[in-house]
Amino acid sequence: MDKASTVLSYLQSRIRILALFAVFALLFAAVFFLYALPWEPWWYGMLLCLWIGFIFMIRDFLAFSRRHLVLQALKSSIAAALPALPRPKGLLEEDYQELLTLLFQDKSKQALLAERRRRELAEYYTMWAHQIKTPIAAMRLVLQTKEDEDSRELLPELFKIEQYVEMVLQYLRVESPTTDFVLRRHSLDSIVRQAVQRYASLFVRQQIRLDFQELDCTVLTDEKWLAFVIGQVLSNALKYTKEGTISIYLEDRKGKILVIEDTGIGISSEDLPRVFEQGFTGYTGRMEKKATGIGLYLSKKILDKLSHTIRIESEAGKGTKVKIGLDTADTIDSYQNVRLGGEV
Repeated sequence: MDKASTVLSYLQSRIRILALFAVFALLFAAVFFLYALPWEPWWYGMLLCLWIGFIFMIRDFLAFSRRHLVLQALKSSIAAALPALPRPKGLLEEDYQELLTLLFQDKSKQALLAERRRRELAEYYTMWAHQIKTPIAAMRLVLQTKEDEDSRELLPELFKIEQYVEMVLQYLRVESPTTDFVLRRHSLDSIVRQAVQRYASLFVRQQIRLDFQELDCTVLTDEKWLAFVIGQVLSNALKYTKEGTISIYLEDRKGKILVIEDTGIGISSEDLPRVFEQGFTGYTGRMEKKATGIGLYLSKKILDKLSHTIRIESEAGKGTKVKIGLDTADTIDSYQNVRLGGEV
């Protein structure tokens, strides 16, 4: 709030006092007029009152302004803790401060309860995700021992179940305040090959051609989390590409921009700005009935935490380009000069 706004706010808060002074001045003027008294004493008294009132208002405004600045400064810290409030001026201010204290205590209690419930829920789903991996592994083993058509049909569906379970785990981890990001320099080629190898069977089954160009560069990143993001992008590319090619290459070696391009059905222009929103599936997802609206949302959150970037270029019916910028994490190396994860 600027000075003009502060002055205006002060005058508005003192409008009743000013109005009362004006009423008293008019009453004295009426008495002097009715009794035909000389006006000189009235003018002298008014000037004295105005001078004393002006000095009082200056002092009062300075106190009002200081109090306002103190309260403004408290805004930045009151969310975490209730700071020492200014001494109340009067019974009403004391009542307001007591109400504020009670509300803050209740808010802290509710926040603790919400955090406890969130932690319990996260622990439950983490346990569930780990436990369900055992029957999934058993089913995969059984299906791999059979060489019939049913087994070949069921294996891709089982792979999708594994993907969804992993997505649950990563969702819980990325939302946790204690997420373990370990930044080291890694070969980008090695990380991408891990993700491609995992989806190799789907490339073969769907008869999608892979155009993979060697990625001769290193990046400062977390290998596990970046591999998950690349996996999500590849999963989407395979999901929405009926035929054609998925290409993986570096658009800018110096800027380290990884591009994953497909010849799939693409994304409509009205849906493109919202693809990273949680739960958003868009027209393509609704038509295909395959989208969860979680994969790209998770990918964006993970890349933000790694100080990477992600951008999507697409047009309906003409394929999609996903561009992952991997050079921004180098600012940690350049400016902080710290040792991250044992190697920088």
